[in-house]
Amino acid sequence: MLTSHELFGFMPAASAADILETAFTNDRDLYRATLNAIAQARKVRPIFLEKQSREERHVGMIAYLSRPGMELAAGTLLRGWLLKVHKGLLADFLDGIGVTHKDGVVDDLPETIDDAKLTAAVDTVLAKHPAEVVKIYLHSFSTMNELQWKNLDALLQNDARLQF
Repeated sequence: MLTSHELFGFMPAASAADILETAFTNDRDLYRATLNAIAQARKVRPIFLEKQSREERHVGMIAYLSRPGMELAAGTLLRGWLLKVHKGLLADFLDGIGVTHKDGVVDDLPETIDDAKLTAAVDTVLAKHPAEVVKIYLHSFSTMNELQWKNLDALLQNDARLQF
């Protein structure tokens, strides 16, 4: 399982760029918060980053998002992207494991999940959604929740389909 900042370091550059471009296009507040966090980490004003071409800026932002100090910003960006763009994936996975949710958002997670349900849910989402997005989601899900499911962690570590 990878933390949010590690995900930005391991995911394909095209996926990371897509996450930033989606935030830029569809969620200006999320994009602005991410840009401000990176500017603060770099000890520059946000306008310095804004003056760069978007492509150049995004390459630099991705490099910073992969640093341990950027865990909060990386996690917030990933959550926002998943909830805005990939609600179907979230819902399919949660339905598959039998967890009640509202548009992919869960109030209470069970302490454990059945191995067979988990495996079936992972197989379903991999068949229905892009593999890169599924990998990002499952790693995010594992590290962003208070409860750690050992069987999910084992799948993330041992299933070649879920590795970067």
